[in-house]
Amino acid sequence: MGKQAKITVHPSFKIGNIAPRLFSTFLEPIGTMVNGTMYNPKHPTANGLGFRTDFIDGLKNTGMPAIRLPGGNFVSGWNWKDSIGPKDQRKVHLDPAWYQYITNKVGHDEYLQWAECVGTEPMYTLNLGTGTMQDAMDAVEYTNHKGGTWWSDLRRKNGHEKPYGVKTWYLGNEMDGPWQLGSWEKDPRGYGVRANEVSKIIKWIDPSIETAVCGSSAPFMEHFPEWDETVLEQCYESVDYLSVHHYHSAPPGDLKALLGGSLYYEDFINTEVALCDLIASKCRSPHKVMISFDEYGAMIRPNAELNPGYGPHNLYRVHYRFNPEREYILHDPDNMKHFRFPGGDMIQALSMASIQLAFLRHADRVKIGCMTGGLGALCASDHDHVWKSASYYVFTQLIRYARGTSMQVAVESDTYDIPGYAIDDTSQYPTKEGVPYIDAACAWSEDGSSLNLFIINRSEEDEYSICIDTSGFEGCSFVEHIELNSDDPEAKNSFEAPDTIVPKTVSGSSNAAVSQSEDPGKLNVTVKPLSWNLVRFSTKKTD
Repeated sequence: MGKQAKITVHPSFKIGNIAPRLFSTFLEPIGTMVNGTMYNPKHPTANGLGFRTDFIDGLKNTGMPAIRLPGGNFVSGWNWKDSIGPKDQRKVHLDPAWYQYITNKVGHDEYLQWAECVGTEPMYTLNLGTGTMQDAMDAVEYTNHKGGTWWSDLRRKNGHEKPYGVKTWYLGNEMDGPWQLGSWEKDPRGYGVRANEVSKIIKWIDPSIETAVCGSSAPFMEHFPEWDETVLEQCYESVDYLSVHHYHSAPPGDLKALLGGSLYYEDFINTEVALCDLIASKCRSPHKVMISFDEYGAMIRPNAELNPGYGPHNLYRVHYRFNPEREYILHDPDNMKHFRFPGGDMIQALSMASIQLAFLRHADRVKIGCMTGGLGALCASDHDHVWKSASYYVFTQLIRYARGTSMQVAVESDTYDIPGYAIDDTSQYPTKEGVPYIDAACAWSEDGSSLNLFIINRSEEDEYSICIDTSGFEGCSFVEHIELNSDDPEAKNSFEAPDTIVPKTVSGSSNAAVSQSEDPGKLNVTVKPLSWNLVRFSTKKTD
């Protein structure tokens, strides 16, 4: 017999407005992300710019709202000015962040034009590592000014008459990390002052834009959260977002730790939100800085050997690597191996979805979310083809149905504990007790006509019969239950077998998996082990 659980949603308990860019993606020229997937002039579907149109068309159909580009660690050593104009005149540089050659065949204009082809909003990361304030000013002028200046007229000369109109600008990338080129790790005040001056001046160039300042790259940083506090004290009034990143890791075989990783994300979010509000109080400011979680992921990672003396030394030991045998790589877009995450599609989809549900539960303050690997989640690819992985269905359902207002969800289910563990010297996780097997979040549409409930069953063995109580919503009626799961945890979709894992609709009270309760406003649904579920209701429209 399956386990029992209950989910209650009530119209009086709202979290906040869901921003459209909460379910966005991230792009950085690592491996095939740019060279081979986005750009391959030898591909049969390549357009005049060398972009793969099969990949563009695959993304167009998803409704992907925005993408942060062009990096990433890469951007802290990249001079955008060397990447514009005729391709045969562009400068080739080394990228010390990833030990690769940057040919600049895909440059500033190409990144933004590719976003135009996809129909998504570009969010641009400025180089505040090795770049100067003047470089940042010139980038905004080139990109957004209508014309009549040297930089804006150069854009027009280079083939883009109208301004790109980029709205969101990131003030560097992971500037607290010792791995970052031009890191400000040892000088948070200096970075805060620089971020303030850059944010101020580029808003003078284009008053319509918004900016994001770097917070901590992970909650494991030795200086977290003091570094963030010092930075924000210098620039709080001039920025709109605090940019944070985190990659959750779990040991091999520990799916409970992997799928419970969203709790660590929520701890991180709660700390950063409290910190922003503390600085607002210090400044006596009505201004409210929001959170941009613009890089995130979850992965299985083997435990490394731990070294005694945890502290700053271990961060430096890991990242100050000077290997005389390491060689720089020149990537050929037409001759590259495409990486796929180990394990089945379903586990990858659930691990990322659990993080996305955490963002949805904090939609009042987390306004931007950019999944690392999100492009592959929305449109899987190899050298020749594109297809839909299991992640596609989860991600696109969130893009389509997680709109309007995020609602508080009360979950009653069995729980489990995650014992504290350490992946390596810097990725150390405290014990989590009482993690519910049922993970859920909810969205109520802006006009009040639909209520959409997103549910993950974290259990590897047990089905759950869930009583969903929506009795507080006037005129609430069941529409459909869509489930995604696989009996084989190693199963993957591919171009040759695209329907290995596809969503199934469980509809009608005659189905044993969905039945109307005797109590009005209550519905019983059954969710399978390691499954993703979308349960949709219609409600009476609000006035």
